[in-house]
Amino acid sequence: MVTPDRKVRKLMEEYQRTGNVTTASLRADLDPKTARKYLRAGKLPTEMRVEHTWRTRPDPFEEHWEEARGMLEAAPELEAKILFEWLCGRHPDSWQEGQLRTFQRRVREWRALSGPPQEVYFPQEHTPGVRMETDFTWMNELAITIGGQPFPHLLCHSVLCYSNWQWASVCHSESMLALKNGVQAALLRLGKVPWEHWTDHSTAATHAIGGDREFNRKYKDWMDHFGVTPKTIQVQKPHENGDVESANGVLKRRIEQHLLLRGHRDFESIEEYEQFIAGIMEKANKLRTKRLGEELRAMRVLDVKLLPEYRPEEPRVTSWSTVQVDRNTYSVPSRLKRRKVEARVYEDRVEIYYLGVHQLTAPRLPGECKHAINYRHIIDSLVRKPGAFRNYKYRSDMFPTESFRWAYDTLNDHCSARTADMEYLRILSHAAKTMETTVAGVLCGLRSRGEVPRWDLVEQLCEPERPEVPTMPVFEVKLSEYDRLLLGKVVA
Repeated sequence: MVTPDRKVRKLMEEYQRTGNVTTASLRADLDPKTARKYLRAGKLPTEMRVEHTWRTRPDPFEEHWEEARGMLEAAPELEAKILFEWLCGRHPDSWQEGQLRTFQRRVREWRALSGPPQEVYFPQEHTPGVRMETDFTWMNELAITIGGQPFPHLLCHSVLCYSNWQWASVCHSESMLALKNGVQAALLRLGKVPWEHWTDHSTAATHAIGGDREFNRKYKDWMDHFGVTPKTIQVQKPHENGDVESANGVLKRRIEQHLLLRGHRDFESIEEYEQFIAGIMEKANKLRTKRLGEELRAMRVLDVKLLPEYRPEEPRVTSWSTVQVDRNTYSVPSRLKRRKVEARVYEDRVEIYYLGVHQLTAPRLPGECKHAINYRHIIDSLVRKPGAFRNYKYRSDMFPTESFRWAYDTLNDHCSARTADMEYLRILSHAAKTMETTVAGVLCGLRSRGEVPRWDLVEQLCEPERPEVPTMPVFEVKLSEYDRLLLGKVVA
């Protein structure tokens, strides 16, 4: 690229060679008057440039800038946009919406020249194999769907700080189980163990005792199991986990780009989505093999068993055919009443076992003091004791769909309370013994026709139509045919 400085250098070179201004200016592609100016000055154009420090138009903020400056001095963290909106409200005739960008530049200049000192971050030199950081990041902004349904979820994201090798696992909350499964997945992938594991002060890793954040006992136990030293950053100092914090955004952008290449965001199953995420990270990790090799040589071999993905509990089944698991209530088959069962609490589900035999799997309830009652577990007892239904503590769970709720309300409108309870429980029992979807379809049909869903009518409509058996002509057996067959065989 031919710049003014380059032309002037050419001018001076030619002038030294020829001693003629006209010839030198011609060869340097400059006007002779311009050439004489630079030859007299003996400077390049950039050295002769005068910096523009004067205003060419009136200052639109001069009248009220002292007021704005006073607000900034009193509250330095105040954002320029919010302050601008406040000033527009106070001085609508002097401040206009189109001046926002100019005002933001003025505030930026004030912060640089007169503002308070800013926090300084110091780059760190990481030692290979020492530090792994883990953090949770929400993925809802990517609008992932499973089978056409929205799939709200997080990623438990682990990063080796020296090589930036990373791995992530799909999870549904920032729980201890999610953290344990996410870190174990990363360690299993590496086959090695770092010396330190860093997290923020999430409740999965720490809790408050006497005002100080200490490690949870269970978290400390499984860190000790792998021989890793747990570390945490300071409270509200996410930059101290800067490697994984920045990697969160990079990973999201990378996934977003691969979703655009894929053409849609729907997956048939969670397993397919997890394979999609794993493929993206494997491609990214291939670019870090050299530094990863240095880390692996400095790390210890993963020579201990992986911990189970679940947390075991041993609740006893109550006389209400329920168990308390993770401070929530789940129903179980009534045949297990008063038996002690094993509950395996996974990150997304609860599995119940008795004597090592699997009994049921239920989605894990978030939070505490919630309940999940399956009507199939208790419907036989309710049919025998219909008077217990109306005030049953978990009656809301006895309506599997909106159609069943309509059926019960309609029966209450046309029958006595006891009759309505008995009729509805018989309908629910029929759904438990056959197909819930079939019964729900019959109820929808009755609702559309405005009919009362009496249980005998529902049962009758649920019976499948028996196909007509075709009549077959009677086949007449002739023994002479067998004689002919036998004789033919003998002759042969």
